Amino acid sequence: MRGRLLTGTLALGLLALLWSGVLPRLAPGPFSAHMVVHMGVVAVVAPLLAFALAGSGLDPVRGHPARLPALPLTAVEFMVVWGWHLPVLHHAARAGGMALLLEQGSFLLAGLAVWMSALGGDAAERAGRAAVGTVALLLTSMHMTLLGALLGLAPRPLYHAGAARAALRDQQVGGALMLGVGGVVYLVAGVALTAALLGGRRVRHPMEEAS
Repeated sequence: MRGRLLTGTLALGLLALLWSGVLPRLAPGPFSAHMVVHMGVVAVVAPLLAFALAGSGLDPVRGHPARLPALPLTAVEFMVVWGWHLPVLHHAARAGGMALLLEQGSFLLAGLAVWMSALGGDAAERAGRAAVGTVALLLTSMHMTLLGALLGLAPRPLYHAGAARAALRDQQVGGALMLGVGGVVYLVAGVALTAALLGGRRVRHPMEEAS
């Protein structure tokens, strides 16, 4: 119980920092700063919240194995992440207001749903869900890696009207952050679940031992 509480508190504290403190100042600024917030939400806050909720009384998957299907939710997260990186939607979010709220809220909900689909559920269904969840996490890692590479290797800036060289460098930094943080976090989690399944070990909820 203590492990869940600490993990959940850490996740909510980081989310509060990103949304109420850092985000309002960074949203209209450099693309790379906006990417820091994005990665903080989907690759740090979302998995921490899932770790805290998985297997608990607040786990939305327990008793409802058809709820939060992993692969369809992966497709939803793909559309959310790539959609908000279309220049027109990205500029709308960086301008603040309702678009920014929609962007950040959809990032959190889509990311949390994917993590819960892989980690949540009752003990009886845990191995099966983990197997499909592994595929979901690895697919998410792949599309984030691809998007990060496209942003980093683009020959011109996609989101800036300023000096081309500085704008392109800023975009390259943002692409590297997505590739190095988002892609790697989902990849490591997917590989860890795969190793547990292939090793024949019982797949535990992340906070099971700490509880």
